[in-house]
Amino acid sequence: MSRSRRIRLLFAAVVAVQLALIPTRAQSPRPMGIVDLLSVPRLADPRLSPDGREVVFTKSDADWKSGKRITHIWRARVDGGAPVQLTYGTENENTPRWSPDGRTIAFTTKRGDNEFAQVYLLPVDGGEAKALTSHGSAASEIEWTPDGSALLFTAPEPKTSEEKERDKAKDDVYSFDENYKQTHLWKVDVKTGSETRLTSGDFSVTSYTVSDDGRKIVVHRQPTPLLGSRADSEVWVMNADGSGGIQVTKNTVQETNGSLSPDDAQVLFLAGANARFEDYYNGRLFIAPAAGGAARVLVGETDPYDVDRAFWSADGRSIFFLANLGVHEELFVVPVTGGKPRQLTNGKHTIGSLSRIGDRFAFTISDSTSAGDVWVMAASDTAPRRVTRVFDYLARDFKLGRQEAIQWKGADGAMVEGILTYPVDYQPGQKVPLAVMTHGGPQAADKYSIGSMSYEFQVLAGKGYATLQPNYRGSTGYGDAFLRNMVGHYFQQAHLDVMTGVDEVIRRGIADPDRMLKMGWSGGGHMTNKIITFTDRFKAAAAGAGAANWISMYAQSDIRS
Repeated sequence: MSRSRRIRLLFAAVVAVQLALIPTRAQSPRPMGIVDLLSVPRLADPRLSPDGREVVFTKSDADWKSGKRITHIWRARVDGGAPVQLTYGTENENTPRWSPDGRTIAFTTKRGDNEFAQVYLLPVDGGEAKALTSHGSAASEIEWTPDGSALLFTAPEPKTSEEKERDKAKDDVYSFDENYKQTHLWKVDVKTGSETRLTSGDFSVTSYTVSDDGRKIVVHRQPTPLLGSRADSEVWVMNADGSGGIQVTKNTVQETNGSLSPDDAQVLFLAGANARFEDYYNGRLFIAPAAGGAARVLVGETDPYDVDRAFWSADGRSIFFLANLGVHEELFVVPVTGGKPRQLTNGKHTIGSLSRIGDRFAFTISDSTSAGDVWVMAASDTAPRRVTRVFDYLARDFKLGRQEAIQWKGADGAMVEGILTYPVDYQPGQKVPLAVMTHGGPQAADKYSIGSMSYEFQVLAGKGYATLQPNYRGSTGYGDAFLRNMVGHYFQQAHLDVMTGVDEVIRRGIADPDRMLKMGWSGGGHMTNKIITFTDRFKAAAAGAGAANWISMYAQSDIRS
């Protein structure tokens, strides 16, 4: 092959990668349409290599031919350079995990004749990915053992031959809440592919974490995989071979994020509960003895934080955690002995997909102009470093509405906060149509973001609408009193918080009171249905998955307790 031809092929390959990574550029900035919004890629699950020099992550793109999103695995150097696509399958490829020696990336996908997703191994230096497992059900939640000899994964019990015959005959009638399979933990040897079952019994393993020394595993067990069973989940610690299980918690709230300290002596976990394990509080960080005993609250008892991810430091003296503070989400560190947490990041953004290796972190940061590029940060850094620039095209190719946090007084005098997105090219003094969008949950909060399929405020901004997203009573990240105001009296203050927010946007001369609409999904749909029976100030409304009758909702719900 001639040198000039090699250069042309290399150039074509580079262009192809860039076009795959960044959607087609517009000729000039224009308002965002619904297809544009649905075409925005999504990055997730970033994982640093053992030497900290590279990061792998997943990238999900809209495949308009198949009518679905397809997820592939990408790799990028932390010090710069264009990301490289590693997988090209026709099915989703997820959970990329570096081997401890950094030479192999494990992931899950469904390929060829496989009916279910399996564990695959991809050599980092090149070559085809090869299936490691041939399990009878879908493998997921994979993690390496610290010595690199095996991978752990969870999988539901496979269907029996009788159940398969019933499927073929389309005899699929079943009793409500009985059509499920328990999920258990397995280990597969990397060299031989032999699988060993680590848990068994009438319960499901919903998540797990391997200790740093590989000797112990923290598992979250619940009676069934059904949503209504989550409050009965508990934290257990067992040996790496599945023996010697010790129950660490016993309560009626859901715990998440359990992991062992480097010396295997303590377990951290998260729960939306107070120190007495009463439900419906902001997420707290707990620590308990791994051998069993009383748990103590380390973060959340007196703070407004809603903690949703946490990791031990490499030396076990501190814990890093991610917490929602109203309209933004930040990374913190706190001594294991207690004290005031120290905030490590600060911005008009939301941090997500946090992972850790040693005292180094990889995560995504989304804001009003980005759907979440990959960033990295060491515990000693003063600020995170950006790795990818997948979403630079958004601010360049589209006219986006400016976004800001606003505050107002609720009907009872309490301060309420929300996100206001202005129309494209808004000029002060203009009175514009207002869309009021309420989040679901309601134990959640709206934060800075570019939007998504169910949060189309930038599309509305392009149509001349302002959008208000109020974090009404019942929202997280504003303290327990604010969150629990909704307990036992769902609409005592929450809907008034929304309407006083509307009044504030009108008072500022932004919203036209004669051109307003109300919308929301799930808990936001509940709110929409409440408000349109409470006031006639809105000209239109859209309630998605919202309750219209509490009694019928109870009977139809997955969770009835």
